[in-house]
Amino acid sequence: MKLIRTEDAVGQVLCHDITQIIKGKVKGPVFRKGHIVTREDIPLLLSVGKEHLYVLENTEGMLHENEAAEILAGLCRGTGGRAQESLMEASAPSEGKIELTALCDGLFKVNRKALYAVNSFGQMMIASRHGNTPVRKGDKLLGTRIIPLMIQEEKLRQVRETAMAITGGEPIFRLLPFRRKKYAVLTTGSEVLKGRIADTFTPSILEKFAEYDGILCYHALCGDDPEVIEAEIKKALSQGAEMVLCTGGMSVDPDDRTPLAIRRAVPNVVSYGAPVLPGAMFMLAYTEDGRAVMGLPGCVMYARRTIFDLVLPRVLAEDPVTAEELAALGEGGLCLGCKVCTFPNCGFGKGA
Repeated sequence: MKLIRTEDAVGQVLCHDITQIIKGKVKGPVFRKGHIVTREDIPLLLSVGKEHLYVLENTEGMLHENEAAEILAGLCRGTGGRAQESLMEASAPSEGKIELTALCDGLFKVNRKALYAVNSFGQMMIASRHGNTPVRKGDKLLGTRIIPLMIQEEKLRQVRETAMAITGGEPIFRLLPFRRKKYAVLTTGSEVLKGRIADTFTPSILEKFAEYDGILCYHALCGDDPEVIEAEIKKALSQGAEMVLCTGGMSVDPDDRTPLAIRRAVPNVVSYGAPVLPGAMFMLAYTEDGRAVMGLPGCVMYARRTIFDLVLPRVLAEDPVTAEELAALGEGGLCLGCKVCTFPNCGFGKGA
């Protein structure tokens, strides 16, 4: 590209968008890349502060910002008809920027190492929302662009190779669609079983699943006998429950026996306890065929957001949770109980 006086640009082809900003009224391109400048355009170009313009000049080995943004967007969501391409929609390049939005409800996943590598190259950027975040159809996921108007094609090749090596050829970002799952609720506690108090835990679970359109397929009152709880877990699984939630009985009191029952019923216990408040006494286990069994502490019944809100989207997206990932929740694991809750658009559960 070459720089010329605006008054001398008639007949020349713009190599970048021209933006007009009028506070409270306008913020957007008035001329797009590829526009052929006319004499009538000159006053408007001067009014937006463009006394000089960059116009296209063929230079071998260099890429325009829009072409570069498309390459970066391909790294973000995949190319060539990959499955992720149908789940994240790319905008048209505008002022060198491309944004991706969600085409379905799901769990947004980020390869942090690859994202860091791209942003460390210089002259280019990708900014996204946090990974492991539930998103809804139409939500903005990320934006990408290069910093200069032109960039060496070789640099884009290098960053592409680096990112692909880190991800194993997968996109940097993935959107895992939520699955409508059948779930079972096993209400523990002799006080509920014997009718001394009403079951207020199950309604809280039903309310939570209303956000995700789950199907309650089994419910039982179990009391505190670990053998009964164990038997009910196995019964719920045998009746097709894809997720089993044991409510209460998760503390260290002698008569809280839910963790013992889960250990007996399910072979793979990921963790008993998590560095999250509310929700420290949470328990997660998986059956051999990958179905989640959770022990939910009492806070899930009354607190608006808890460890359950961090793990449930992962389970619904069939994204297994590891002990290491639970341990990493410590930074960001403190819910501040804000008067106006903006979860998941807040710091809860989003460590470095």
